[in-house]
Amino acid sequence: MSLLRDLYRGETQFDFVGNRRKWFAISGAIILVSALSLVIRQFNLSVDFQGGTLVEVENPAGASVTEVRDTVTALGFGNVRVQTTSGGDGIRVQTGQLAPADEDRLVEAVATLAGVDPNDASRQTVGPTFGDQITQSAIRALIVFLIVVAVYITWRLEFKMAIAGLVALGHDLLFTAGIYSLIGFEVSPATVIAILTILGYSLYDTVVVFDKVQENVRERGDRHTFSGIVNMSMNQVFMRSVNTSFTTLLPIGSLLFVGSFLLGATTLREFALALFVGVATGTYSSIFLAAPILSVWKEREEHWQRVRRRVERRGGEEDFAPRIPAATPETTAQAIQESGAVPRPPRRRKKRR
Repeated sequence: MSLLRDLYRGETQFDFVGNRRKWFAISGAIILVSALSLVIRQFNLSVDFQGGTLVEVENPAGASVTEVRDTVTALGFGNVRVQTTSGGDGIRVQTGQLAPADEDRLVEAVATLAGVDPNDASRQTVGPTFGDQITQSAIRALIVFLIVVAVYITWRLEFKMAIAGLVALGHDLLFTAGIYSLIGFEVSPATVIAILTILGYSLYDTVVVFDKVQENVRERGDRHTFSGIVNMSMNQVFMRSVNTSFTTLLPIGSLLFVGSFLLGATTLREFALALFVGVATGTYSSIFLAAPILSVWKEREEHWQRVRRRVERRGGEEDFAPRIPAATPETTAQAIQESGAVPRPPRRRKKRR
């Protein structure tokens, strides 16, 4: 219970910077696995990015993925992707670009195998240029976003904080992309929207941490090393970051697990997964990656090296607890005046007869 109380009050003494090698090793492993997955497994791109023909039908006959794939392959269609939807109640077939006659043959074969009328099948044809337009628009939006964010953080805080925040942001993007590649979820335009959404959340958490660091630097920069100030700031905002992330992950988790898996709303899956992974890794990177990177970088500055030598000559860091001045009659009278309280008159002692 004492730990929870200290977390709530921001009075813990976790050494975030001292354990930076551990956090960097974890982040390095995450980046390595994500990069390997992107190279080996790559993305499961939707028809919006690849172009081609998409056919979706209900599956009252209970046709399996293998049966549908064998039937479609026998018709001479290559590069076929077959998936079940709504827990097996539907079939989705994606192929490359097809001529109208071949598209009709594909729809008829899939509908017949699934036990539905071909007129009830849903078909979608996307040209190859549409996916290129989406990709280029997403890349342009990402570049503009990063430039604007870097300029703002540099103006509001400082340049090194902007770079550390962008490094943490890149970590979040790569980790989210790696999760999509490992799981094999389809990457659709909704995924791109979700990823652009989590960028803002990840940076919000990082800016909150850096703002607290800058505030403590102004107040205690002459008595503490920069690593000590970062540790103090992280302990002060740690519970706030955890609470914010937890309350954000609850509705996203219900959207992901209840909505997409239990209720079968598969269209929400790609959007919710990107949000869930992005929020979780954004909280991790802002606490365990961005702040330690900033600490290592700032400690190399000549000013903070002088501060470290001065602190070491004094025998170490001062206590992080706030200094409360001793009460005096003047400060007591001033506090009473500011609070508006009316002092109670002294009690009269009764004389003994």
